[in-house]
Amino acid sequence: MNWTDERVEKLKKLWSEGLSASQIAAQLGGVSRNAVIGKVHRLNLPGRVKAGGPVTSARSAPKRAAAPAPRATNFVGRVGTAPARVLTRSNAATALQEDIGIETAEVLDYVPSRNVVTPISRRLTLTELTERTCKWPVGDPLKDDFHFCGCEALESSPYCKFHAKLAYQPVSERRKA
Repeated sequence: MNWTDERVEKLKKLWSEGLSASQIAAQLGGVSRNAVIGKVHRLNLPGRVKAGGPVTSARSAPKRAAAPAPRATNFVGRVGTAPARVLTRSNAATALQEDIGIETAEVLDYVPSRNVVTPISRRLTLTELTERTCKWPVGDPLKDDFHFCGCEALESSPYCKFHAKLAYQPVSERRKA
């Protein structure tokens, strides 16, 4: 589909009336909503008219550059590079930050339960595992004391009886959590 002069004029007219891109696409026929949006952007048309509001344009007003921050008297800039952009905060952003008091959460240390009975593991390394040993990892893999359980594994499981209960929970218990 080509954008003829008549279709472009109709697009401009409908856009200025405040119709949405979907409505304009339906009236023009043979174009998608995205094609209308793309053409509107290429034509640099102002923002769509809202009910009861004036036409606004996001691209019409040139933005002023922020005033550079004062430099120390002994400041030496980089040689041969473009001047750095200075970003400043607006007063509203600073005021908002000062109004909000943020309380940080207290970091709690992990304390394992004392009333849980766990089997004594054989503390095997990865190279010591066989198909008949429990492959449940214990500890942090990045630490030196990392190991695998190593107890006798069940017939059809990579884990011992204790770790198989942890790994394979019944459906009813999984839904509760």
